[in-house]
Amino acid sequence: MAQTWRCSGLRWSADGPVLMWGGGRGSALSWGKRVAFGVVDEGVRTCVGARGNACPVRAVVSGRSAGARCEECARLDRAHSVAADTMADDPRPYRVYLAWFGPGMVKVGITGAARGSARLLEQGAVVFSWLGQGPLMAARRTEELLRAALRVPDRIPYAEKRAVRAALPGPGERLEEIRELHARVMELEGWPESLERAPFQAVDHTEVFGLEGLPPAVGVVSELVAGGVVSGELLAAAGPDLHLATGRGVVVVDTRLMTGWELTAVRGEQLTVPVREWEDRSMRQDGLF
Repeated sequence: MAQTWRCSGLRWSADGPVLMWGGGRGSALSWGKRVAFGVVDEGVRTCVGARGNACPVRAVVSGRSAGARCEECARLDRAHSVAADTMADDPRPYRVYLAWFGPGMVKVGITGAARGSARLLEQGAVVFSWLGQGPLMAARRTEELLRAALRVPDRIPYAEKRAVRAALPGPGERLEEIRELHARVMELEGWPESLERAPFQAVDHTEVFGLEGLPPAVGVVSELVAGGVVSGELLAAAGPDLHLATGRGVVVVDTRLMTGWELTAVRGEQLTVPVREWEDRSMRQDGLF
């Protein structure tokens, strides 16, 4: 019987992207490496649990769910997240940031200071700059200030991020939009006194993600299915996404859709899972894998 593995998702290390597996093992990824795996025949996708605990009922979840959690585990996971505002007394320092994903796509967010830039890599931020650091609730108030005063969103859909990765402007233009917004933010009144402001210092992840010269994608894997196979040469990775060169062209694979499945190693260059083609090449549509 073939050995099977359960994927824990894509993690970003100092050396680049790593596919994580049950038991803490990881497979480092590099450009040009072949990524190939198959879903076991007759397999079903089961809930990955919450906060490091297994789902007590091993509930079956949809193949299109990015979270791979049942309703109860999703509720538990959300209840303990920073975004839920349930940790007002958290003593740890937090950072507020501006993240740029493409022309006209800038968001504000917060992350634990101890995590460094990991959150920006996980989101696929092409360029980012810190805005400040302080207690959690001060960071949250600053985030709300930007949304109210400058209408800066706190979320950019992955469909929009993917749509522009193969057509990003040059280095100077990538930095300019976020530089201008950073300056406007610093002029705002109403900053929490406990938040220490940070000067503009842009970090560009274009090279880290492998986006220079990236060919446009022809589609995205919409879901994994029992007996399905994914195989392709890795061209780039950003956030949870892998851009693979396949016999059908460049296809995006969202590694969040790999979680919850029993996977096996495969050979060859097959692609036998559902793929959603871009409906409009000028404004690509979502379609995780």
